[in-house]
Amino acid sequence: MELIINSTALLNELISINEEWISNYFELEDADYALAANPYQIIENGGYTFSLVAEGEVLGVCALFNEGNGVFELARMAVYPKHQGKGFGKKLIVACFAKLSEIRANKVYLLSNIKLKPAISLYKKYGFKTVSQGQHSRYSRANIVMEYHV
Repeated sequence: MELIINSTALLNELISINEEWISNYFELEDADYALAANPYQIIENGGYTFSLVAEGEVLGVCALFNEGNGVFELARMAVYPKHQGKGFGKKLIVACFAKLSEIRANKVYLLSNIKLKPAISLYKKYGFKTVSQGQHSRYSRANIVMEYHV
């Protein structure tokens, strides 16, 4: 298994896996379509994409969106359904934390939904704390904000 960071060749896979994941639980929104139209903006804006790949197949993905001033958003984390429950989400979070440490980031936050109990549990396990709950302005599917100070 290999972790690939900022591969422009895998950007379409990041969009594809996320659209599948979002569509499974929620509905695609304007922000999703905007990112799909130009996924390179993640890298272009100083962020990072992460892809777990085994034998040429992408298993899971996530991204760190650069918000400026050492603040990043952990976003677009998804593992294909057939690969869920195998610890790949953990590998992605560990990779993100390693990158955040390497670049000396100050804080990382994420937007999620409380009905995604396994994801929320994973975030808490890695030290994310809830900072707010309730409808978020960016996504109708988001109702929890969690953060971790690096």
